[in-house]
Amino acid sequence: MSPRTIGLSDALNQYVVEHTTTPDTVQQQLIDTTQAMSSGGMQISADQGEFFTILTSLLQPSFVVEVGTFTGYSALAIAKGLGPSGRLLCCDVSEEWTSIARRHWEEAGVADRIELRIAPAIDTLRALPTDTVIDLAFIDADKAGYRDYYEEILSRLAPNGVILVDNTLWSGAVVDDADTSTDTVALREFNDHVATDARVRQVMLPVGDGVTMIRRAL
Repeated sequence: MSPRTIGLSDALNQYVVEHTTTPDTVQQQLIDTTQAMSSGGMQISADQGEFFTILTSLLQPSFVVEVGTFTGYSALAIAKGLGPSGRLLCCDVSEEWTSIARRHWEEAGVADRIELRIAPAIDTLRALPTDTVIDLAFIDADKAGYRDYYEEILSRLAPNGVILVDNTLWSGAVVDDADTSTDTVALREFNDHVATDARVRQVMLPVGDGVTMIRRAL
């Protein structure tokens, strides 16, 4: 079963699917390939991907950063929304998973818009010139690293830039006090940090496994 938005019943999820733009052939192939993997649950939902495509097409960012690429569905969704001069930098550590991504980016005709760097994402971010301007970012990697990724990106975020952060509802575990697992605690602390950060405005969207949208304070 493909990933779905948190909290939806089978019937309501099917309704969402039927009323959201259908993944194209390459996207569906990537969904099917990833869902056949034991780690397939890490893939974002198709409706979340379409949201990213529409948002990207509206923002028309020049430079996008993705932290955590996995098999490339979110990157493909973002790249589909980029204008001719838009570029996406993807940060990941897995050659195995991103080889699937590369293949599908090529097939979709968006590979020329994407640069993939295989290295710890925090090293890649810190190596960016201080005058780099990030127009859009998506964070979806190791949860303990979220705050560091956020800070590096925020320091370079365009005045009207947007940061999207995945898994911020964490299947509801963020409100389960009995769950003290490392990732859950890290996500709670990150969510609290953003919620009290006077530098930004944010909204937590119940899309996928929870997506927090962040921009600079007005």
